Amino acid sequence: MNKEYIKADNWSIIEEGFKKENVKSSESLFSLGNGAMGQRANFEELYTGPTFQGSYIGGVYYPDKTRVGWWKNGYPEYFAKVINAPNWIGINVLVEGEALDLNTCSKVDGFRRELNMKEGWYRRSFTATLPNKKTVEVTVTRFLSLDLDEVGAIEYNVTPVKEDMTIIFSPYLDSGITNEDTNWDDKFWNTTKVSSEGNLAFIEAHTMKTNFETCTFMECHLHYKGKMNSTPKDTEEKELWVGHTYEQKVAKGTTASFQKFGGYTVARNHKGGNLVAASKKVLDKASALGFDALLDMQKKAWANIWEMSDITIEGDTKAQQGIRFNIFQLNQTYLGKDSRLNIGPKGFTGEKYGGSTYWDTEAYCIPFYMATKDHHVARNLLKYRYNHLEKAIENAKKLGFSNGAALYPMVTMNGEECHNEWEITFEEIHRNGAIAFAIYNYYRFTGDYTYIPEMGLEVLIGIARFWHQRATFSKQKNKYVILGVTGPNEYENNVNNNWYTNYIARWCIQYTIDQLQKVKTGYKEDYDRITGYTKLKPAETEEWKKVADAMYFPFSEELGIYLQQDGFLDKELVTVADLAKSNRPINQKWSWDRILRSPYIKQADVLQGFYLFEDQFSLEDLEKHFDFYEPFTVHESSLSPCVHSIQAAKLDRMDQAYQFYLRTSRLDLDDYNKEVEEGLHITSMAGTWMSIVEGFGGMRIRNDKLSFTPRIPKEWESYSFKVNFRNRILKIVVDKKGCHFKLEGDHEMSIRLNGERLVLQPTSKK
Repeated sequence: MNKEYIKADNWSIIEEGFKKENVKSSESLFSLGNGAMGQRANFEELYTGPTFQGSYIGGVYYPDKTRVGWWKNGYPEYFAKVINAPNWIGINVLVEGEALDLNTCSKVDGFRRELNMKEGWYRRSFTATLPNKKTVEVTVTRFLSLDLDEVGAIEYNVTPVKEDMTIIFSPYLDSGITNEDTNWDDKFWNTTKVSSEGNLAFIEAHTMKTNFETCTFMECHLHYKGKMNSTPKDTEEKELWVGHTYEQKVAKGTTASFQKFGGYTVARNHKGGNLVAASKKVLDKASALGFDALLDMQKKAWANIWEMSDITIEGDTKAQQGIRFNIFQLNQTYLGKDSRLNIGPKGFTGEKYGGSTYWDTEAYCIPFYMATKDHHVARNLLKYRYNHLEKAIENAKKLGFSNGAALYPMVTMNGEECHNEWEITFEEIHRNGAIAFAIYNYYRFTGDYTYIPEMGLEVLIGIARFWHQRATFSKQKNKYVILGVTGPNEYENNVNNNWYTNYIARWCIQYTIDQLQKVKTGYKEDYDRITGYTKLKPAETEEWKKVADAMYFPFSEELGIYLQQDGFLDKELVTVADLAKSNRPINQKWSWDRILRSPYIKQADVLQGFYLFEDQFSLEDLEKHFDFYEPFTVHESSLSPCVHSIQAAKLDRMDQAYQFYLRTSRLDLDDYNKEVEEGLHITSMAGTWMSIVEGFGGMRIRNDKLSFTPRIPKEWESYSFKVNFRNRILKIVVDKKGCHFKLEGDHEMSIRLNGERLVLQPTSKK
């Protein structure tokens, strides 16, 4: 596959020319979503070539039984997975009795597909000659409505090229689907009823074990020469399938336009459980509006999103396309409407990682949503973790912890750990720190302290209790140590004293103690409620403090750097530059044993700590650690380039920062990891946003105010972005000459630019 077959364009993702080897990759790249559901860019019509079918409903999952070589105490019994939902997009097309199938067509000309990110729609067009020698022009437009988020819409246009011909459209629903990612080939869905009423059809089904009740629905209309036909010629119902048939004699050069509305209703969103009635209601709305009006609404909804979240780049089309693709997919995945939902690493674009929630949300995604949305969106992400606190306490209890200690899961759907690799499930405990840091980061950015006394303090107490119990006192070192962990760098397992883990553990304890005092002083009623509920006594916090004050950090006096973990310098320290390209990527070329003995780092580890806690280190400290660790980093995690881009920009190494930016922004578009057909890297896309805003823009919070130290890559003429800082909208424009600000609203705002105080006047003031 040509990894760079996507055309450079400021606002669209464009593929030209039909190549079968690109189909599965394009199904990922052209994916659609609306926060409530999503789908890969599968063809509506029959396609007999290799394809990865995928339609997904937010929050609907199946607990696939864990598959491991042998069982270990504390293992989760299942790996929760977002599962392929019943397919509603299908429209088989017959041309003079021959099935339209791009895999068998004798000729496909002018193939083009476009994902228009500005307006939120996906379109394919081509001219196909079928085995029966008939030639048709086809244009298909599809979108998932942001306004009616249970509905998607398709307009499928067919035009005979050389002669009149009979075209048959056969729309269908199909619940006989399977997952690409399944451990035991379980049956995930139980179909309870298939029904049809005129041009409407429904499949009622629920997930096995989790019993999520759903109704997949469709309504269709055939338009030809100004007339609409909504009555199918035939209807066929099977056990797992329902389809209609519409037939039309179409004159040469004229177009038959077939419109299909479809989607899902889910019981948890509809009281009373009558999902067919709920489906009819939403179909009535969609049908009354019609395809064109619904598309106009889609364009307006996306215009509103872009008004706040767009980042413009002048002079570099590939860089511009990259950041907009990242921002577009983030908004397709999560819009903050439902606190029961979160952001999976693949979003709605594939099944890898189970579609569940990782620490990526807190470490990478929250900054994007805080700055580009109302603060309630980020608050909902934090509420998600609070709602799962009891499960986090259960997770810790299974591993032998007590007294309300909480270990948040590495992978989850409902708060329960469902990851089944021991070196991650049991040992990648730094995820607890990311959740505590997100609470701090949320208050730091939004100024909304209410989350902490209402919900956050309970979370912090559970996390602090975990760190207190997880640390061990070493008589030899006369320090507290944390043994047997995996840090952010997953190419090191079961190590002792991972610096990042120890550092964030100490910070969590200190921050929790500080917040306890703050809540006690300013929110006495909440303090009494929380300490009463958690049975927290002052003597316990004194024990926490002993651990924090005496935490051990591995350090090399010779090099003057913190060590990633004990024994790191015992490795054969050969840099990536001296590693033969034939050995890359090492996770596909080397045994796990060889990886673990190597010095190679999958993603930022020590530098992750320097990113989160940069105020506690000097620029010289950062430079020394960056120069030591980056040469050993293979960046085989999607989460690595963005952090390194930010750090390189801070060090004013703009060429390096720019290269890291391109890698993170075009990770999927250029398929750096040769795996894009499995789905997109959604959570790392938030890191791409950070690499511009925090990296090139140098945005920080300093002394409770926004601060900027902007830099610009030499490849760019200018760039701009907006942030919503405490309900104040600020636009930042950086060009070769300097930095310019535009403040919306009625009140002035004090910021810092390159360390100097600057008072901005709102644009509405004269």
